[in-house]
Amino acid sequence: MTCLLAPAACAAPAGHKTTGHGHQQPKIGVTRGARSKVSAATAGMDGAVPLEPAIAPDAVINLELGDPTMYEAFWREVGERAAAVIPGWSGMSYFSDAQSLCWFLDREFEREVRRVHRLVGNAAVDDGYHLVVGTGATQLFQAAMYALSPAGAERPVGVVSPAPYYSSYPPQTDLLLSGFYRWAGDANAFDGDGHIELVCSPNNPDGAIREAVLNSESGKAIHDLVYYWPQYTPIAGAAAHDVMLFTMSKITGHAGARLGWALVKDRDVAKKMVYFVDRSTIGVSKDSQLRAAKILAVVSDAYGDDARLRLFDFARRRMRERWRALRAAVAATGAFSLPEETAGYCNFTKQTVAAYPAFAWLRCEKDGVEDCAEFLRGHSIVARGGEQFGGDARCVRVNMMDTDGVFDVLIQRLSSVT
Repeated sequence: MTCLLAPAACAAPAGHKTTGHGHQQPKIGVTRGARSKVSAATAGMDGAVPLEPAIAPDAVINLELGDPTMYEAFWREVGERAAAVIPGWSGMSYFSDAQSLCWFLDREFEREVRRVHRLVGNAAVDDGYHLVVGTGATQLFQAAMYALSPAGAERPVGVVSPAPYYSSYPPQTDLLLSGFYRWAGDANAFDGDGHIELVCSPNNPDGAIREAVLNSESGKAIHDLVYYWPQYTPIAGAAAHDVMLFTMSKITGHAGARLGWALVKDRDVAKKMVYFVDRSTIGVSKDSQLRAAKILAVVSDAYGDDARLRLFDFARRRMRERWRALRAAVAATGAFSLPEETAGYCNFTKQTVAAYPAFAWLRCEKDGVEDCAEFLRGHSIVARGGEQFGGDARCVRVNMMDTDGVFDVLIQRLSSVT
C-alpha cells in the first residue's frame, strides 16, 4: 500500500552584552524573471510544473496534521513578486535593534505585521501593544506561560483550556517539566482561581468562537488567535486581550518559516517573554523575518493599489468550496455529522459571511463505532482522534488545508461510507 503519511524598550537581559548600536536594515530585493509556472490544469499552460503529485488509488491520506499546503497554489501564482533576496552580509549580528524591548525583532517585519492587522482589523495593534517575535506560536506559548506564572509560588500554576482543546496544549505545557506551570486539564472543571487559561478562538479543533471561561483577579489568559483571519471566520472586531498569539503558518500558509508573534499589553510581561526566547534560542531567525516581511507586504499591497492576487479572497473561496463539498458528502452518506454552520457580519469584507474553520470536527454516527479515528483508518484516512482534544473518541479532527488532490480523495472516500 502506498503511504502519504507526514512525520507524526529595555536593555538586553542582565549579563547579555550589547553593541549599543542599531543596525541598518538590508533592502529586500525582488528577483526578476519569468512568471512562476502553475499546473496546466489550473492555468492551461503547456509544460507547466504540476502543483502536486498524483495520488495513487490505494494511498493513505494523512489529514491529522495542520499542514497548510492549500496555499501553495496561490503563492505559485504570485511568483517572483513574493521572492526576497537576502544579501550575504545582512543579518549577521544577533541584534536587530539592541535598544528596543524585543531586540531580535526585525523592524520591517514588525511594520508589516502591524500593517496587516490594521488592514484586517482583527487586533488592536496601535493601542500600546508590544510585539514579541518567536519561532512559531509554539515558542511564544511557552514564553507566555513562563511570563504569566507567579513568582515565588509554592507550586506550579495550573494551565487549563475548555475541552475540546488543542491537542498540543497538554504536551507543550508539560514538555519542559517546569516548576512554574503545569497542565491541569479542562477549564470547565475549575472555578477560576489562579490559573492560566488558554483561549483558542476560533477554536482548534471545532472552530467555535470562544471567550475565557474562568474569571478571577488572580487568573491570567493567553488568547491563541492564529485562526482569527477572514478566510476562516467573520472578523467581528479588533481583539484587545492581554496576550494574543498569531503565526505565519495560518495567515499565509508558510508553516516552514517557523515564525509567530505575540501582541502583549503589559510591558513587564513582554520583557519576560523576550527573556524566555533569548534564553532558549538567543532570538529568532532574521532570514525568516525578512522573508515574512516581504510576504506580508505582498498580502497588504494587494488590497491597495495592487489588486492582482488577494490572499484572503483566494483562501476564503477555497475554504468555502471545501466546506460545501464536505457538508454535501456528510449529508449524503448519513454516517457522519458536523457542527452547525455559523455566520456573522465581517468588518473586513463588509458582508455577513459564514465561518469556514481550518479543521472539521467530524463525528461518526454509525452504530457500533466508538473510535472514529480507527474507523477512518479502515478507509485509508488518517485523522486525529477526539480523545486527544479532551473530547469524544467518536469525533476526529480533519485538516481542511491540505492540497486539492488530497482533499478531493477525502471527499470521495467519505462519500463511499455507508
